[in-house]
This record gives sequence, structure tokens and C-alpha cells, in this order.
Amino acid sequence: MRVSVIGAGLAGSEAAWQLANRGIDVTLYEMKPRKMSPAHHSPDFAELVCSNSLRGDRLENAVGLLKEELRRCGSLILSCAEATRVEAGGCLAVDREGFSRMVTENIRSHPGITVVSQEVTRIPEEPVIVATGPLTSDAMSRAIAEYFGQTEYLHFFDAAAPLITAESIDMDAAWWQSRYDRGTPDYINCAMDKETYEAFVRELAAAEEAAVHGFEDSQVFEGCMPVEVMARRGMDTLRFGPLKPVGLTDPATGREPYAAVQLRQDNAAKTVFNLVGFQTHLKFGEQKRVFSMIPALKNAEFVRYGVMHRNTFLQSPKLLDRYYADRRNPMVAFAGQMTGVEGYVESTASGYLAAVAMAARLQGRPLPDFPKTTAIGALGLYISDETIENFQPMNINFSIIAPLEKRIRKKAEKNLAIARRSLETLDAMLAKGI
Repeated sequence: MRVSVIGAGLAGSEAAWQLANRGIDVTLYEMKPRKMSPAHHSPDFAELVCSNSLRGDRLENAVGLLKEELRRCGSLILSCAEATRVEAGGCLAVDREGFSRMVTENIRSHPGITVVSQEVTRIPEEPVIVATGPLTSDAMSRAIAEYFGQTEYLHFFDAAAPLITAESIDMDAAWWQSRYDRGTPDYINCAMDKETYEAFVRELAAAEEAAVHGFEDSQVFEGCMPVEVMARRGMDTLRFGPLKPVGLTDPATGREPYAAVQLRQDNAAKTVFNLVGFQTHLKFGEQKRVFSMIPALKNAEFVRYGVMHRNTFLQSPKLLDRYYADRRNPMVAFAGQMTGVEGYVESTASGYLAAVAMAARLQGRPLPDFPKTTAIGALGLYISDETIENFQPMNINFSIIAPLEKRIRKKAEKNLAIARRSLETLDAMLAKGI
């Protein structure tokens, strides 16, 4: 009994691990390092292309709940993330290189997983889980389109933030603090006064963009909006977005700054930081020029400039079931962002569920019934909801999880109650075996 998994990103690595741990032999195909996409740089698996953060870790936050569900389900990705964790306030952020290296070592050392380094250009014979990601190669994209009998996918454009060296940050114009002083002071905050901020926004809005074929502002997924697009939407858009000063106190003035750029460490050594919320597709020279207008970054040394790339995803509600499998043939499944889940943790969850369902089908066991009261189940039910007319990528959020039977007014208390109900349901499932 053998399953092919195509793609060793977050979803593919998780899927391979879950299948192998259930006694199913896996052949994991990964085109790196023989062929690299424009956004990939490392030969390791589960490479984090954009941020190094897996976002909030509190149960009052939907992604925090999803992470806790995956932890309890024995997720490889979550265990490696915890082992390579770096300080980030209430978020789970990782040492980017250390995390990918640990995932790779676990996958390559598993006796049930055979890694094949080659590009796959057709859908293999079943059973198979396709997890080639939003940067699926042109050849594989054509193969998937042919498999489903459609000529094109939906797609949106995604952007990655730049990275800078810690030693190039002017700490005379910056300070360490987490918003509202929650947890430890894990972010470097770079203040901007009104005059500096407005000049920055004007230059950012007018800066020259790199050529991206077919790009229009209307195609940008709202969850990963390029910073220059936000600047064009109005002078105060950034102040209510990634540059919001709320919960911060500038030690130089003792007051809340007019605007603030936050920097989050990108590695355990704290030698590299990323500009939080600064996904961009400006030309590299323009990034250097405009971002250096931030006082604390006037001498910033860029380790990596922001990049823009096309993300591709399926019309999943028409094609896939709640287990991310082809409605016509459940022995062909898909996982990751190509299914319309958005985010690192969500991609991991899709790989997990696709794998455990595939294993159950192959071993003649009942399919795991993750209900809508769980975050894992809610995601699968969302991407397979045939009533959705204008399908768009979705982060996990409490609005797609089944509501409580009783009303709780305070949002944090309500979310925590939903999370507790979800974990009780999950624990009962795990006790019976998944």
C-alpha cells in the first residue's frame, strides 16, 4: 500500500508524515533543488516563503485554536515550529532556516517515506495527494487543469516582506516592545511623526513597481495586501493597518507615536528582522529608497527584498469534498494553499486532514468526522461548500466555525468558549482513535 505525495511544502510534508505514521508507505516528490520557483531559495522542505510567523497563539484567536488542534493531533509542522520557536510576543514565530531543516531531517529519516527529487508533470496513478502549492510549476498546473477538464485556475497575487540585518537598525530611533506590553518585548518598533509618515506614504504610493504580468490591484488577496497598494488607498490606511501605533509607547516622548513600523526577528540569533506587514512588489531600488525614509531604517541593510508572485488555487467548492479529495475519485486528493486555504497553519491542517482521510479509506476504516465545531473540520467544510458563489482563499476564523448555542456578549470570552468546545470534541475523537 503506497501513496504518492507531490510537493514537500507545509501541506505535503504534513501529509507524508501522517500517512507514514499510519503504516502507509509514501513516495514524496519534490522538485527542489533540481528546479526552484522564483520565490524559493532553500533546498529544504517546508520553506517559509513569506513571513516566519505562524501568527497568534492564544485560544481566543482562531489560528491559535487551529494550532492547538494540530498539536494534539501530532502534527509534524507544529512540533518543529515549537522546537525552533523565536520570541514574538503572543505569536508563534520560528527560526526560518532551523524550522525547514528540522522538517526535512524528520521526513528524510522516516523509514516509511521515500523522497524523490524530481518535478512531476502529470497526476500519478492513484492514490495520490497533490500539494504543489501556490507556486505550482507551469507543467504541473497544466496537468491539474487537464485532470479537472478546465483550462485555467482562479489566481491571486501574493507578496513577501523584505528582511534586514539587526545591526543596521538605528536603535536611537527604535525600541523593544510588544503591543499592549503583552508577554515579553519581542518587536522592534520604529516611530514616525506625522510629517515623516505623510512624506513616506506619498513616496510609497508613487514608487515604481516591478513588472508582474497581469497584475491589477483588484486581484490582490486582502490578507496579503502589498504595502504600496495600501498607501494608494488613502493617507491613513497604513496607520490603521501595519503601521498602527495603538498599544505602543515611544520612550523618547512617553506617548503613543503617530505611526510605527514593527520589526520581528526572523532567526533565533536575532541577526535578521522582517518588516511586519510590508509585503511588496516594488522594484528593489525603490524598496531601498522608500523604506530607508523610516528614521530607524535610514541605514538599513537588506538581506532580501520583498517579492511578488502569483498564487494559484482551485475552484474547490465545485471540485473537492470536505477531506480535500476529488468528488469523483477520493483516491486523488489535494492539499495546501492550492485548495483555497490561506496561511501556513491552514495549509498544514489541510495536509493533515487529506492524509488521515486517505489512510482511513485505504485501510477500510471510517472517515474521521471532524465537525464544524472544530477548526480543522470548519476549514474542510468551507472549501467544499457548494453554496459559495464567489470562492476566495480563506484564513481560519471563528465565523466559519459553528456558533455557540448560548449567547456570550464579550468577544474574547465567546471565542474562548468556542475554542474550549472544539478541544473537548477533538479530545473525544482522539480518545477513540483517528
